[in-house]
Amino acid sequence: MRVTVHLPGLLRADAGGSAHIPVEVDDGTALGGVLDALTSRHPGLDRRIRDERGALRRYVNVFVDEDECRTVGGLAAPLRDGADVRVLPSVAGG
Repeated sequence: MRVTVHLPGLLRADAGGSAHIPVEVDDGTALGGVLDALTSRHPGLDRRIRDERGALRRYVNVFVDEDECRTVGGLAAPLRDGADVRVLPSVAGG
């Protein structure tokens, strides 16, 4: 199964400058498995996306196709072949 991970400019340096990274995983792999595969190739991304317990950082939003992952199972969110995974930082301020 092939999934494309899209990264914002803020994270691209940790991925060798890539904005769109194709990730090959086994059929039935959930979002957490895709992040595992991604961060095994680009280890600097792991600490930026997940905390020391392996959970998504509070200020990082991850979308699976059109759905924010926390609404469809979090790291256990199911993926389809050809899915788009978008990693976006939260916007806050005042």
